[in-house]
Amino acid sequence: MIANLVQLAAEEEQNPLVPPGPELLVGTIAFAIVFFFFWKKLLPNINKVLEERRAAIEGGIEEAEAMKVEAQSVLEQYKAQLAEARHEAARLRQEAQEQGAALIAEMRAEGQRQREEIVAAGHAQIEADRKAAASALRQDVGKLATELAGKLVGESLEDHARQSRVIDRFLDELEEKAEAAR
Repeated sequence: MIANLVQLAAEEEQNPLVPPGPELLVGTIAFAIVFFFFWKKLLPNINKVLEERRAAIEGGIEEAEAMKVEAQSVLEQYKAQLAEARHEAARLRQEAQEQGAALIAEMRAEGQRQREEIVAAGHAQIEADRKAAASALRQDVGKLATELAGKLVGESLEDHARQSRVIDRFLDELEEKAEAAR
């Protein structure tokens, strides 16, 4: 037991951070084996995976840049089509306004023509009615004048030809007087 205590006391004198020699040798050999295994087997696999990952990331970046360029191209096409559509809409709107103005002018001209036809037809009807009224008035005045003259003279003035001449002459004289008074 004393020997054990002496041995324990001897171990206590050693630095606790530095392991004993045989343990240090076994640890160094184990570290070298593990390091060699990692260096020969695991390190190439890790490098291979890292290289694949780097290639995938670079490919993704290149693909993203290509997609960005394509998206920019599509955006430019869209903007061009939109500008063309706006231009076409403005042109169609202008054409519609011009057609509307032409249609309005045409309708006004047609309305003016129809108004003039109606006015001309009205004037013609008034003139025809005036002539018919004048003719009817002549006949009525002539008949009344003949009857009155017959009563004044005391004899019948039934000769139609003579009656017409007298009436026409009388009415012509009245018209001349009326026109001179104007």
